Amino acid sequence: MKPLLVNNALKRLKSLKQHYQKHIRDNFEHKAKDCLTCDVQGICCTDAHFVNVHITRLEAEAIKKTLEKLPSAKQTEIYGRNQQTIEKYDLTAEGDTFSKKYSCPLFEKGIGCLVHKEAKPIPCITHACYESKENMPSDELQVRQEKNVERLNSRTYGNAWNWLPLPIWLEKLKK
Repeated sequence: MKPLLVNNALKRLKSLKQHYQKHIRDNFEHKAKDCLTCDVQGICCTDAHFVNVHITRLEAEAIKKTLEKLPSAKQTEIYGRNQQTIEKYDLTAEGDTFSKKYSCPLFEKGIGCLVHKEAKPIPCITHACYESKENMPSDELQVRQEKNVERLNSRTYGNAWNWLPLPIWLEKLKK
């Protein structure tokens, strides 16, 4: 399979995620609570007993490019918060990274997810507060999207990537 340049891969990733977001919005989100009217806005993003979002290198590149659009002082604040998250929750790139939970450094009170429109990770797109399990997207649906993301990463980086906690990839790619 022909390798992809990073910019082309990022365009494909953005398109893949936009289609997935539309599918989730059209078929599932109307069955979930509205985040904007939630009594505890952001709890699903900041609950350190729940959050364990792993992303790929390409997704981290997309997040980084989105953050680069913010003023430099804001970027410094976010990367500082990211470093604190890594330290506080003892996140690493080695071992059983899926067993560690953390509070997402990309959520900001009063604003929400700082990368919601441009680079939101697949698990975050899938998640919402559903009243019952029957209303939720299937795990298979998310897995299928993650496989698509894996293929883009492999075509872009070969074997030089893996699934890591979001804060770890952000730290690896920061300026």
